[in-house]
Amino acid sequence: MGGAVTARTLIVLRHAKAAHVPGLADAERPLTDRGERDARRIGEVLAGLGLRPDLVLCSPSVRTRRTAELAVPDGPVEYERDVYEAYADELLALLRRTGPEVRTLLLVGHNPGVHELVMGLTARDGDPGFPPGAFAVIETDDEWAELEAGRAVTRWSPKGD
Repeated sequence: MGGAVTARTLIVLRHAKAAHVPGLADAERPLTDRGERDARRIGEVLAGLGLRPDLVLCSPSVRTRRTAELAVPDGPVEYERDVYEAYADELLALLRRTGPEVRTLLLVGHNPGVHELVMGLTARDGDPGFPPGAFAVIETDDEWAELEAGRAVTRWSPKGD
């Protein structure tokens, strides 16, 4: 075995806790004070795990944008309309379009899509839940274009709230 392992890392992050403001459109909901603190903590945890995303794919909603901004302030972010209200299969299709030069990818989105994506990619037994601010670190040897359900391994995941 002469070649190096070409593992890729996917971080799937649900936005931090958002406020419910009467009359405000769902996409415009801001983070709560707790959400702001949690998003910063997520960045600290990612850094502590040695994870620095090459690319951040983020829903354009206010709460996901702010979560990404606080968690990865210097990350290269692409806002993808298709992440908002996406199902797991739609998120998987989006991930498969990622270029091969990206080794560590952060997806910032919404439930239930992000939770279902994590469960499907890793074929996990048991469901730890995926509360606001939860994230999972998933590793795969597959190219992004070949990412398949059940073939990835969870390296770190939420314990629940």
